[in-house]
Order: sequence, then C-alpha cells, then structure tokens
Amino acid sequence: METFKRSVEMALAKIRPLLQRDGGDIELVEVEDGVVKVRLTGACKGCPMSQMTLKQGVERILMKEVPGLKEVQAVT
Repeated sequence: METFKRSVEMALAKIRPLLQRDGGDIELVEVEDGVVKVRLTGACKGCPMSQMTLKQGVERILMKEVPGLKEVQAVT
C-alpha cells in the first residue's frame, strides 16, 4: 500500500507543474483499493474544464505510471 501511494505521489509530482503553469494545483487526499482521491485547487477548483482535466489528463497519466490504479476521483 505504501509503495502504491509513493508511486501515485511521484506521478502527481510530474503532473503538478502543468497545472501550476495555469494557476492550479492538485493534492493527494486518499488512496484506497486502487482508487486515488485528489483535490484540485487554485484556478482548477472552479474551472469548467476541471473534470476533463482530471479524467483525460491526470487519470490517463496516472494509469500509465501507477500499476494497479483503477480510478481517479476528485473530492472537494
């Protein structure tokens, strides 16, 4: 479990600069049973495109980087 979480954190570190460039950010909230829960912050928080960013950007990259990942969910 700890190795899985560490892999998620390393993958998020690669994604974070892309979000920060547009005034947003992402934080890891929870990892449980292959499901990663994240919180989008900054400009991403209220952005109408945030759900697309989450699924087509963040989730796609994490799926490639983290074996065993099932889904990425946004929480508030």
